[in-house]
Amino acid sequence: MKKKVLASLLCVAMVAATLVGCGNSTEPATETPAAETEEPAAEAEEPAAETEEPAADAAPAGDLHFEIVSKGFQHQFWQAVLKGSETKAEELGVTMNFVGPNSESDIADQVQMLNNAINAQPAAIGLAALDTNACLDGIQQAMDANIPIIGFDSGVPGAPEGAIWANCSTDNYAAGEMAAEETYKLIKDQITGATGKVRIGVMNQDATGESLINRGLGFMDKMNELITADGKTVSVIGNDKYVNDCKIENKGSEDGDVVIEVLVPAQVTSELSAIDCQTLLNKEDTICIYGSNQHSAEGMVTANENIGKLGKDVVGVGFDSGAVIKAAVKDGTFAGCITQAPVAMGEAVIQQLYNAATGATVEDVDTGCQWFTAENMDDPEIAQNLYD
Repeated sequence: MKKKVLASLLCVAMVAATLVGCGNSTEPATETPAAETEEPAAEAEEPAAETEEPAADAAPAGDLHFEIVSKGFQHQFWQAVLKGSETKAEELGVTMNFVGPNSESDIADQVQMLNNAINAQPAAIGLAALDTNACLDGIQQAMDANIPIIGFDSGVPGAPEGAIWANCSTDNYAAGEMAAEETYKLIKDQITGATGKVRIGVMNQDATGESLINRGLGFMDKMNELITADGKTVSVIGNDKYVNDCKIENKGSEDGDVVIEVLVPAQVTSELSAIDCQTLLNKEDTICIYGSNQHSAEGMVTANENIGKLGKDVVGVGFDSGAVIKAAVKDGTFAGCITQAPVAMGEAVIQQLYNAATGATVEDVDTGCQWFTAENMDDPEIAQNLYD
């Protein structure tokens, strides 16, 4: 009996020892692999979280819609701005509607387009105002509806404080100054060596658009500065807006050694601009004519077809680009022109609209300008800004 009890006790002890031994050997095998498997699983979840963030950003971007109201569609400049806008909109995954009146004198049409843009309830609006005063009601409506407005090209000068979040444009006054500096190099000897009066013509499409006004004033003020520094006097005649706002002291007379004559057509038509240029070309003392935008410069080319003085007796200088202007530079009709960067302007407008709609930083963007001639217009840095 004692042997049986002892045997039984020995069996129990052996089973217990076996169980204890199994527990010690399997514990690391169970916990360590489990811990190792859990960590990769946690790591696998992190990329999933990372992919969700862009998706969250992309979803609102896909829903963002912008309305852009330009000054017109009649010039290739605006088509180039449109091209840049389309490229950037596709890149950001947003939609846009780009409109403009048939003529830059159709102020009422642009006002209606702005009203339509506001009624579309976009995330933001781009606006190049033909006449800020005419747009004030629409601008106020946009403010009341909390719709950000980004100005471009000439911007929206005189708009209520806080209405325009930023502007994407050329520094037009500085661009006018650059045109004067480059032009003066070409006519300095004629001015300093003249024994009588000489005349410089300045052609502007209108006297309402801020971009054109500044291009004209920048040219006139810098030309006055350069001429007077060489000991000659300057007087200015012509359109009241430009005459009154320029820095030339002798206003409204032809008493200066150099007379700057500023012409603005009664309506924005190529025929009237060509007539203005013909008037200047037919004056014997005219040595130079500057056209401050594509419309005015093309009017100069048209006027010169029957007179043939530009590039020979009279130095021609333009602003903007386009097939007609580029051809005039190539064949010597124009000594040179200032070009903006319209494609870059369109891209900048969309970017700032996007920033305004998404709460990112919004800031003014100077889209720049360059002087191009027959010698440098094929250089890549210049050529990219010359639209057809």
